[in-house]
Amino acid sequence: MKTVAGTMAFITGGASGIGLGMARALAAQGARIAVCDVRADHLAQAAQVAADEGWADRFRALQLDVRDRDAFAAALDDAEAALGPLQILINNAGIGIQGPVDEATYADWDWAIGVNLMGVVNGLVSGLPRIKGHGLGGHVVNTASQGAIMQARATRGVYAPTKAAVISMTEHLKLELDAKGSSMGGSSMGGGAIGATVVCPGPVRTNIEETEQHRPAEFQVDTPFRHRDETAPPGALPPTAPGFWLDPLTVGEMTVDAILTGKLYVITHPAFIDSVKARHAGIEAAMAEDYLPR
Repeated sequence: MKTVAGTMAFITGGASGIGLGMARALAAQGARIAVCDVRADHLAQAAQVAADEGWADRFRALQLDVRDRDAFAAALDDAEAALGPLQILINNAGIGIQGPVDEATYADWDWAIGVNLMGVVNGLVSGLPRIKGHGLGGHVVNTASQGAIMQARATRGVYAPTKAAVISMTEHLKLELDAKGSSMGGSSMGGGAIGATVVCPGPVRTNIEETEQHRPAEFQVDTPFRHRDETAPPGALPPTAPGFWLDPLTVGEMTVDAILTGKLYVITHPAFIDSVKARHAGIEAAMAEDYLPR
């Protein structure tokens, strides 16, 4: 893909944090932006950003709970009617649920999977046929987490698995699109080509710490999933180090680069590589063991 100018980008969880950073980065290069979010106050703030930065005429704000499949399809209908055919689908909505996995309730699991995993599934099932149908080409971006490829950490045992599933899903999606000829040489948006990228952020300045403030009523149960742990993961820079907490716009710009160049992975924090290597080393060591009876 040589440019995103003139394309329509549909971004879930797009009214704040990383999603808004992606919207701003795409808008700066001429894309038309449909932002979806569960929070009306954040949508209003995003509309103000669009006005301040001069892309309000290419902006659509839509309230959406990504767990609602009918509403998801309706939001896509609205966005396409206002801004043109879907070409860039960004499944970014997510919740930063945290707590001890051995104490998790069904409500904790259902909420986490419903948003972090099935919200992406709903985007793919509702959105991909539209991209395939018009033949203009496109790109799918799914937001996961760098924590999903690192060593296990306390309180991340529900969150990380949902994000690990998104990484695997996107890897398979790209493989299958390539095999079907929808993505030519790994480059998206050329001659009907469709690319795929998974964004794996580390620490980014977002409002994810507000997750528990908007837990839906049906998932309000007595649960220890109430507090965020802001300590640095193994192998990370200290939280006070320059560049540890990234600006969401920076992640947005990384994402646009991945769309333009056909990258599968966006990994925001190279400083975490020791933790990733340690996890892989454990897996490789287990594979090297001889379990056959002697």
